[in-house]
Amino acid sequence: MNKSFLTNIIAAAIFAAGYFLDQPIALYGGLFALSGSLTNLLAVHMLFEKVPGLYGSGVIQARFEAFKLGIKSLMMDQFFTKENIDRFLNKEMSGGANLNLDPVIEKIDFNPTFDGLVDVINNSQFGGMLMMMGGAEALTPLREPFVAKMRQSVIDITQQESFREALKGQIEQPEMLGDITANIETVIEQRLDELTPDMVKDIVQTMIREHLGWLVVWGGVFGGLIGVVSALVTA
Repeated sequence: MNKSFLTNIIAAAIFAAGYFLDQPIALYGGLFALSGSLTNLLAVHMLFEKVPGLYGSGVIQARFEAFKLGIKSLMMDQFFTKENIDRFLNKEMSGGANLNLDPVIEKIDFNPTFDGLVDVINNSQFGGMLMMMGGAEALTPLREPFVAKMRQSVIDITQQESFREALKGQIEQPEMLGDITANIETVIEQRLDELTPDMVKDIVQTMIREHLGWLVVWGGVFGGLIGVVSALVTA
């Protein structure tokens, strides 16, 4: 059972018992407990929903743009800082941690490289000799071995320490880090632009509504204690 609802039921029951049994302590304790729990329940509701006539209600939706800016600021200022990006690059590209470019290289089409080689041969002093051997078609059987060898050669180059150091040095240039940060910021802005006030409300509501329910519980507890003290003082 919802703890907010349970708190209100218990407070109302104590109030009713005190009223019908003419017990001032139970009457005041239940009344103040019900007052505290209902007030806090309304406050929680007002945080997420607009209540006509109650200024300040629906603050999550009313401050929609401010929440978006807050989310962006949190991500850029706390997570995707230049220092954190630089630390990530150092971790990934230093020591024994190799930056694995093999999956990228495997997707590269090296056929244009072979075609370029054939063009160079055709336009060189060996062009005439190649024509005597059947022209460019004579080199076709060499395409697949050339592509495979070229791909493996590029992979070997990217695994060399000198290459990793050169790539690291280039990426760590201030202007390069700035470009990475700008690209990340652009992606975040595009994603945030897709959010609606209702989506932001649901995100925040899902995260904190369960914990806000305790406000209702403690409102009822402290309200009840105040009611008991009031009953004792006025007795």
